[in-house]
Amino acid sequence: MLTGHRTWTFESKPVILSTGTVGGPFEANGNIPDDFDTLHEDMWMGQDSYEKAHRILFEEACNKAIEKGGIEKEAVEFIIAGDLVNQITPTSFACRTLSIPYIGLFGACSTSMEGLALSAFILNGGGANYILTGSSSHNSAVEKQFRYPTEYGAQKPPTAQWTVTASGVGLLGKTGNGPRVTSATIGRVVDMGVSDPFNMGAAMAPAAVDTIEAHLRDMQVGPDHYDLIATGDLGKIGHSIAIDLLAKHGLELTEEKFQDCGLMIYREKQPVLAGASGSGCSAAVTYGHLLNRMKRGEINRMLIVATGALLSPLSFQQKETIPCIAHAVAIEAGGD
Repeated sequence: MLTGHRTWTFESKPVILSTGTVGGPFEANGNIPDDFDTLHEDMWMGQDSYEKAHRILFEEACNKAIEKGGIEKEAVEFIIAGDLVNQITPTSFACRTLSIPYIGLFGACSTSMEGLALSAFILNGGGANYILTGSSSHNSAVEKQFRYPTEYGAQKPPTAQWTVTASGVGLLGKTGNGPRVTSATIGRVVDMGVSDPFNMGAAMAPAAVDTIEAHLRDMQVGPDHYDLIATGDLGKIGHSIAIDLLAKHGLELTEEKFQDCGLMIYREKQPVLAGASGSGCSAAVTYGHLLNRMKRGEINRMLIVATGALLSPLSFQQKETIPCIAHAVAIEAGGD
């Protein structure tokens, strides 16, 4: 059901039945290693290219979610997912192996919640019984495309963020036990004229604020309706800007209530500059760390606002500014 101008509310409250999260060696040394199902010891993951390793991340996360969900792979009607690499080839090639009907998405780092919102909408409308949805990123594959190959050792400014090597996938069902998806607010493209690809947080923060405001307005609730509002992934710079913008718009959010996936995944001493990024960041943090906290009873309601910078190497070369988007999904605790 459409509520307000941009928000879907899901009467059947589709269930996140299980999840699969896979990370790399840098994530194994991070802040939430216990929230990953699988952690690889090297970036190659037994493959001969980083792009193929990227594909492995998503394949393994999907297979783990199916295994933990206790269903046969053939019962899954659709995969709705994407990544950051050109033409989302890692996800598409993984789905070639998985052989499940597939809808590919590109929302940059907002893809995780874009996919969750669309999956819940389809399930709520009776269009499927089981859907896999998620996203992934690989540091070396993504950095090579959008910035410089990591082998170059190029210096980065303090505003830059570290691309996560991880995948997070959720298996959603029409019925069952687990956290429930209650609503989703679809973002609109916001471009405030930022053109620096090493300052994604500043570019994406206005889009996050726009979607948060729209969600609260459409649902006619205040921030206190949620135990946690988490963006993904603004990093230190964007998170600080978002707090200031929200305050200017009359929404005072505490650091405890308003957090960022890009600041959760790594330890303070890891050399990630302004924090984490990548479409696998919010996916892995949400489907791993945050849902585990919900299952432990630490969170009852949360709003995940995944942000994405919709640039490409070509648009940067043509000196375009960076259009951004954010999609928000509300999740509440359910039966175990």
